[in-house]
Parts: sequence; structure tokens; C-alpha cells
Amino acid sequence: MMIVDLLRHGELEGGVKYRGQIDDPLTPAGRAAMDAVWEKVSSKVDVIVSSPLSRCAAPAREWAGGAGINCVIDDRVMEIRYGAWEGKTSEEIRDEFPGVLEQWRQDPTGMRPPEGESPEELLDRLSSWWQELVKDFEGRHVLVVAHSGSLRMLLAHVIGAPVAACRKFDMPYACWSRFAVEKGQAVLAFHQREACWPE
Repeated sequence: MMIVDLLRHGELEGGVKYRGQIDDPLTPAGRAAMDAVWEKVSSKVDVIVSSPLSRCAAPAREWAGGAGINCVIDDRVMEIRYGAWEGKTSEEIRDEFPGVLEQWRQDPTGMRPPEGESPEELLDRLSSWWQELVKDFEGRHVLVVAHSGSLRMLLAHVIGAPVAACRKFDMPYACWSRFAVEKGQAVLAFHQREACWPE
């Protein structure tokens, strides 16, 4: 049995924005929320896979170093590139691109933020990565540290749902989810678990 834990990064300095690949730092509370999840899984995890953005990679590298395990940095789990939306709040995007954000949040299929990446392109890089992960780490316990957009899309892909389903997953800061994988078949064991819950 392979276990794949998914962890979204914690709260970031500067408030809620469409950061995409902008690399803002974690707040102390954001880091503490991630650390709480790590404490729950640290004795079980064999390898950590992380986005290269520091809000994911910095904690991941520290945890891996402390546990004496490998930390693999992979660009394919990085957040979707939001292009002209990056660094903007929802209100700023609505003012500059009327009506577009509402459609995106309902169903982003076939859409693309100006100068950004489409959900289909995000799906392509995540699907190839997932196939490799399941093959390369069969029977192991993996922690993936990534982002709201990339993890929503991964959840939809692995359960066989369409692109639109990525908008149906709540993904708060430090959200913790788990897949159990056996013979290449994945089952969503839980989603949005609190670090204080017993396993």
C-alpha cells in the first residue's frame, strides 16, 4: 500500500491574493499550521516531494533534513501560472477583468488567465508527474507539499473527475488530504483533515 499525503502551504504574508508563482513568505502562523501536520506524519513519511516555491520548499527541506529522508523538488507540482492576475486580489481582478473571475471559479475549463497557464496545461504536467510518482514510490509513504490550484487539480485528476471538479474542493491553508494507492489504483482516504484529529 502506498500512501500519498497532500499538504497545502500555510498562510502567507500580504493577505489573500492570486499569487500563482510569486514567492511570498509564510506567516509564523502559516508555518506553524504546516508544522502541525508534519508532526502527525513525520515518523511515517519516506520521502517528501515539494514545489520549488519557498512557501513549500523551505519547510519541506527542513523537515526532510531533520528526518534524514529525501526531499525531491519538482516544478510540475508548482502552482498554476496566473499571468496578469498574479499579485492581485479578487477585487482587483474583478475590476480589471469584469465577469471573468466568476466564470473561472464556476468552471475554468478552456479558460486561461491573460499571459498565464490554462487548467489543461496544469493538468498535463500533474498527470505525468502522478504517473511517475506512483511507479517510482510504490509501497512508500510520500508527502507532497504544494498549492491550492495544483492540489485541487490533482485531486480531481486522481479520482477521475473533469477539470471543472477542481473548483469543488475546499482548500484552506495547510489543508491535509490523503490518497491510498494499491496496484496503481488510488482512493481518497480523507480530505481537509485537521492536524489535531486522531488517525
